[in-house]
Amino acid sequence: MKKRKLTPYVPLDADKAEGYARQFQKLIACPTVSVKGSHDDTEFAKFRSLLEAEFPLIHQHCEKLLFGDGCLMYKLKGSDESRNILLMSHHDVVAATEKENWTYPPFSGTIADDKVWGRGTQDTKGSLYGELAALEQLLGRGFKPKCNVWLGSSCNEETFGNGIPTARDWFVEQGITFDVILDEGGAVIDPPIGGMACTKCAMVAIHEKGIHDLILTTEAASSHGNLTGNRTGTPTERMAAFITAVRKKPPFIRRLNDQVKGMFAAMAPYAAAPMRLLLSNLWCFGPLLVKILPKLSAQAGGLVGTTVAFNDVVSSEKGLLCTAKVTLRSVDDRDVASDIESLKKVAVKYGVEVKLGDRQEFHAPADPTLPPFEILSDCVHEVFPDAPVVPYILPAGTDARTLTDVCRCVLRFAPIRMSKEQLGSIHGRDENIDISALGSCVAFYRRFLEHYEEVTV
Repeated sequence: MKKRKLTPYVPLDADKAEGYARQFQKLIACPTVSVKGSHDDTEFAKFRSLLEAEFPLIHQHCEKLLFGDGCLMYKLKGSDESRNILLMSHHDVVAATEKENWTYPPFSGTIADDKVWGRGTQDTKGSLYGELAALEQLLGRGFKPKCNVWLGSSCNEETFGNGIPTARDWFVEQGITFDVILDEGGAVIDPPIGGMACTKCAMVAIHEKGIHDLILTTEAASSHGNLTGNRTGTPTERMAAFITAVRKKPPFIRRLNDQVKGMFAAMAPYAAAPMRLLLSNLWCFGPLLVKILPKLSAQAGGLVGTTVAFNDVVSSEKGLLCTAKVTLRSVDDRDVASDIESLKKVAVKYGVEVKLGDRQEFHAPADPTLPPFEILSDCVHEVFPDAPVVPYILPAGTDARTLTDVCRCVLRFAPIRMSKEQLGSIHGRDENIDISALGSCVAFYRRFLEHYEEVTV
């Protein structure tokens, strides 16, 4: 990636931002809370009606499709209908409880202190609003794209629901592929590591970690011929000893894969001298980083290999059986099979059996050498000129992960400028967004659509 000259940030659409905030608060005031295992469409139907009232040109010019329990897809036909791009953000939110003691009611959309407060302001009605407002404005100017423009929004992303996966299946059936898909994930945030000379970084996730569920079982009397290890202690004690051993010394491959190297390479030109030396010479300092990163934090350690989480450890009433669930988050699919085998070798020592669970997901990373990534970078530089673009691996899960079958360039970036406190408020107390950030968010999506019209990909 080429180094760009950084200049001070000036919020865009400042003259429209107050109007954006008043319109946006209506979206926040609609409590579209998704609940795993059930779906009540009452509030979601109100939300869809609200969008029709607030964005009439989109509903006039775009084809509207519904998938699953209410996943929205809008399609604006382009002059070349063989090409497609998709902007997406989900409109369901997690619950907000009284125990969280919000400063303002979580579904009020209160405007105060130059912010809009409420559940979903960051995750992800803020970016959804930016997409809708940008396209509505462009349609008002007679916008006619060269390729099909799709806007998508799931009603059950927070619960790993059927919305986007159902749409994906339909895309496959119809033979529809995309030049680029832009979903949530990264944002314009404080630098992820110290030693940077810039105050913000535009973090663009080009990959997210795979998810692999395992089931662990250990019994008082082994019925499994392959479990020849230590049988002393109760099943619960042996399970605890196994978990402790894995936590103390994870038996997984540790290395810097291509996406992590790309992240460090993108940060290097904007780092202060000592850090720049380290990041610019991975051929020399890479092995040192592999050892250091896991000691800095769990998130940093997750960049260099598979991470493990143990859940639902259950012992039978008489203590004759103990089970547990394991979730592995993998960086590289080449390492997963080896990592699972290494885990099994440790398990044998404690008389624990390891079986694969139902969820075995790994999705291909985006190719940042394709033109859409450069178009995105150009738009970031125009709207957030003080923030270098940094590709990275997202440790969480998004709807976008299921769409790599229909797109080689799935990018996860919400063009929202946020503080460390705002980032921490996601799924927590007092979630909020700066009014000025709404203006820049709308401006970003408008420029992205305008720029994409000018480029042949």
